[in-house]
Amino acid sequence: MRPWPGSAYPLGATYDGVGTNFALYSEVADKVELCLFDENGTETRIHLEEVDGFVHHGYLPSVGPGQRYGYRVHGPYEPAQGLRCNPNKLLIDPYAKAFSHGVDWDDSLFGYSFDDPDERNDLDSAGHVPYSLVTNPFFDWANDRLPRTPYNESVIYEAHVKGLTMTHPDVPEELRGTYAALGHPSIVEHLQGLGVTAIELLPVHQFVTDHYLVEKDLTNYWGYNTIGFFAPHDAYTSRPGAQVEEFKGMVRALHEAGIEVILDVVYNHTAEGNHLGPTLSMKGIDNQSYYRLVEDDQQFYMDYTGTGNSLNVGNPHALQLIMDSLRYWVTEMHVDGFRFDLAATLAREFYDVDKLATFFELVQQDPVVSQVKLIAEPWDVGPGGYQVGGFPPQWTEWNGEYRDVVRDFWRGEPSTLGEFASRITGSSDLYQDNGRRPYASVNFITAHDGFTLADLVAYNDKHNEANGENGNDGADDNRSWNCGVEGPTDDAEILSLRDCQRRNLMATLLLSQGVPMILHGDELGRSQGGNNNAYCQDNEVAWIDWEKAGADGSMTQFTSALAAFRHQHPVFRRRRFFEGKPIRKDDELRDIAWFTPAGEEMQEQNWDDGFGKSIVMFLNGDAIADRDRRGERVVDDSFLMGFNAHFEDIEWTLPDEHYGPGWSLVVDSCAGTVDATPMGDTVPAGGTLTLPGRSLVVLQRVVS
Repeated sequence: MRPWPGSAYPLGATYDGVGTNFALYSEVADKVELCLFDENGTETRIHLEEVDGFVHHGYLPSVGPGQRYGYRVHGPYEPAQGLRCNPNKLLIDPYAKAFSHGVDWDDSLFGYSFDDPDERNDLDSAGHVPYSLVTNPFFDWANDRLPRTPYNESVIYEAHVKGLTMTHPDVPEELRGTYAALGHPSIVEHLQGLGVTAIELLPVHQFVTDHYLVEKDLTNYWGYNTIGFFAPHDAYTSRPGAQVEEFKGMVRALHEAGIEVILDVVYNHTAEGNHLGPTLSMKGIDNQSYYRLVEDDQQFYMDYTGTGNSLNVGNPHALQLIMDSLRYWVTEMHVDGFRFDLAATLAREFYDVDKLATFFELVQQDPVVSQVKLIAEPWDVGPGGYQVGGFPPQWTEWNGEYRDVVRDFWRGEPSTLGEFASRITGSSDLYQDNGRRPYASVNFITAHDGFTLADLVAYNDKHNEANGENGNDGADDNRSWNCGVEGPTDDAEILSLRDCQRRNLMATLLLSQGVPMILHGDELGRSQGGNNNAYCQDNEVAWIDWEKAGADGSMTQFTSALAAFRHQHPVFRRRRFFEGKPIRKDDELRDIAWFTPAGEEMQEQNWDDGFGKSIVMFLNGDAIADRDRRGERVVDDSFLMGFNAHFEDIEWTLPDEHYGPGWSLVVDSCAGTVDATPMGDTVPAGGTLTLPGRSLVVLQRVVS
C-alpha cells in the first residue's frame, strides 16, 4: 500500500470524511513505518517517505474511523547519548485521539535486555501495546456552548468518573463508571442540587497502570500516569471504541445543566518512566526532544515529579504537543478549563522554576487556551518547587496554605488566628501584589490526595495497609483530629462532634473569599477507612457508596443550602480584596472589621495570642466595591461571622450599634441550619450570644 504524500500538519491521524492523514514528528528517525492492524492483529507496514521539517507523513484514502495503527521508528539506539530508537517496538502515536485497550505488561515492552542492560531488546512488542485508533471528528453538539461561569461565582466539585458513578442505583448498571454515567440525569441533578458550577475530573487522558501495581493486583485508580494527551481513557466507556463520542455526550449534558467541565491534566511526565521504564511512545520516537535528560549522562532522566521522567518543556516540539493537546480539548471536546498536575514542573525550562517560562508565554498569547479556566497545582518535588502564590496573573492556584491553616484552626492548634483570617479573606498576601484577585485562590480542605472530610475528623493517623506498601505511602502530616477515638465508633457524643466539625469545615470553605472546591462525596459522608492515599484502590474503598450515603442526607442538605446562600450573597464571593477601610468618603464603616468575643476590635497583640481560638468577622455588604455585568454597583446585606474552635462555649458580645441595630442568626453549624431569610429572634447591638464550643455562626444585620 503506497500512501499519497499528505500533509505535515496537523500531527496525528486526521480523518477528513474520505481518508486519513498520518503525521509523526521525529528528528532522529532514519525511517518511519506506519503500521495498520486488522481485527485479527495482522500488520501492514507502510513507509512514510514524505518528510517536512522532521515530520514524516502520508495520506491513505479509504482509511477511516476505527482503524488500528501504530508506528515503528528506525534510527540510532545509543542510550548513553539519549537515543533509544528500536523498530521492534510498536509505538503509540503521541497525538492519538483514542486507544483500543490498555498495556499488557510483557518483556517485549522494554528497550533493553534484562540479561545485559547495555544490549538492545529486539523482542517485538506488537500485541502488548495499545493500538492507536483513527477517530471520527464529527459530532452533533446541537446548541452546546461553554457556560463561562465567572470565577467568583464558581463552586468546583473534584470527582472521579468511576468513583462518583460506580454504585449509583439510578444509573443503569451497564453505564456505571463511564462518561455516559457522569452525564446521566441522576448524577447531573445531584450536582445541580449542590449548587456546583464546575466538575473537575481526575485524569481522563489515556493512562497506564504501573507494572508494580499489576503485580499486586492493584490499579492506577487516580490516573496520574498519562500516555495519551489527546485520548479519553478507554476504560471509562460503556462501548469499545466509543470513548470520544461518550465523552462529548457527557460534556454536552453537563453544559445543558450549566455545569463546566475542568480536566486534571498531567503534562509534567508520562508513563514511560525512567531508563528502566518501558518504550511505549515518545521514548522510541525522539527521546531527546520529548524528555528532560541528565546533561552529562543522557541515559538518565531528570525527575521533578517523583515518577521517573519530566517532559522537556524547553523543547519547542514538546511544547507544541502540550499546546496542541490543550487546544484540542477546548475546541473539539468543549471542555472549560484545566487543572495542571505538579504545574511547577512546566516552568522548569532549565533548572529553577520560572514564572516567565516559555510555557506560560505560550498560554498567555494563545487565543483559545488563554480564554478557559487555568488552575495550577503550584508545586512539584524538585528544588524550589513549592510555588503557592508564584504563578502568573492569568492563573488560579490550588491554595495549599488555605487547606493547612483551616485544618489547624478547627482542630484547635494555637497561634493560627492571623493566618486563618488571611486565608478566609482571599489570601491577599499571596495574590494581591501581582495584580490578581481573591478568586486566584482555589480553596480546598480535602482533595483526592489525602483524607476525605469524614476521615479528617475520624482519624489521627493514616491507615493505608490495603495499598501493600507497609503503610509507608501517603502523607504523614494530615493535620487531622479524630475527636477522641480512632476510626469508627458508636459513641453518640463523638459522632455528634464529628458531624459538627464537618459542618464547620464545609461552612468555612463555602463562605471564604476565593473559589471553593468540594471533594466528591464529602457532602455524603464518604469514608476511605482512613486511607489517605487511595490512588490504587479501584474498589469500594474509593468509590462513593450511594446506599450508605443516603443515610447522611442532613450534610447534603447543609452543603446545598450553604452553596445557595453563597450564591445569593455576593459579599461572600467578592471580586476584589478587602481594603480594611471605607470604599467611599461618605461611608462610616470599613469593608471588613474583626472583633474579639468581648465585642472589642482586634488589636495587633490579639492576633499573636497563642490561646486565641475564637474570632468574629464583620462583612460590610454596602462596601463590596464591585459592579455587576450591567455596570451597576453591587450591594448586599451585612453579616457577622463567628468562629469558635475552643472546646468550651464562649459568651459573644455583639458590636455596638455603629455596625447595625440588631442581628439575626442565619447559619448555625452545630444545629446544621441555614436560613436564607432570617426568621429568628433579633439580638440587639451590644447584646450577647452564646457561641457553642467548636462551632461557626453567621448573623445577618437587621435593618430597623
